Amino acid sequence: CADQLNQMGHRVTVFERADRAGGLLMYGIPNMKLDKKVVNRRVELMEKEGVVFKLDTEIGKNYPAVKLVNEFDAVVLCTGSTKPRMLTCEGADLKGVHYAVDFLKANTKSLLDSNLEDRMFISAEGKNVIVVGGGDTGTDCVGTSIRHGCKSVTQLEIMPELSEERMPNNPWPEWPKVLKTDYGQQEAIAVFGKDPRIYETTVKEFIKDDKGVLKQVKCVKLAWEKDEKTGRMKMSEIAGSEYVLDVDLVFIAAGFLGTQDYIAKDFELKLTE
Repeated sequence: CADQLNQMGHRVTVFERADRAGGLLMYGIPNMKLDKKVVNRRVELMEKEGVVFKLDTEIGKNYPAVKLVNEFDAVVLCTGSTKPRMLTCEGADLKGVHYAVDFLKANTKSLLDSNLEDRMFISAEGKNVIVVGGGDTGTDCVGTSIRHGCKSVTQLEIMPELSEERMPNNPWPEWPKVLKTDYGQQEAIAVFGKDPRIYETTVKEFIKDDKGVLKQVKCVKLAWEKDEKTGRMKMSEIAGSEYVLDVDLVFIAAGFLGTQDYIAKDFELKLTE
């Protein structure tokens, strides 16, 4: 957005709450997927072309929205959807349960700051890791945990396993809804000899030891059926299908639920779901 407006002749300032510019590309995507030299090259080029970057500036916290609106002719909100979906089951607040975004951001920041020597990140070294979520963020958690030297890694996927071939109800030119084995799963297969994904399952409870530290997760298998009234697929737990996995670290990569509340509140925005 800043680049396009700048090319049109506007004077553009980008406000960034982190200590480096780039947003999701900087701290949300690991280096093995997107080297930060590429991001920095783009930022430096934009700076040479006249775009101003103000870092460590959090609108709605240390820079009021009303001040921003008064000082500029126009304001464009590009905050993304950064409020993570929480798990509501028992024990979700135990030590050892983390949001994927916190894990990935701290790891990349430590890597860029000190090549991981400052140890200012959540280490998966020698630990049994469970990743809740099967998307890109979950895959990045799997790949990062393997690079740390984790003891094991398991990825819990709420959806059924997809077919390797297109189904009749998914013809070209629709986006192919087929099974993909991304780099994280490929690396897990190479290191541990098996695909880390368990399909149609979810967490029922996080179990702690006598010191209050996470030690196991209780999971349950799911069944998916089409709702005849709405036509949508709905899930239900399969009775008696609970099972327990040993775990030291859990990373929740269950998606995001929209912009963070303080941004919308400071700009007095009305939000839909």
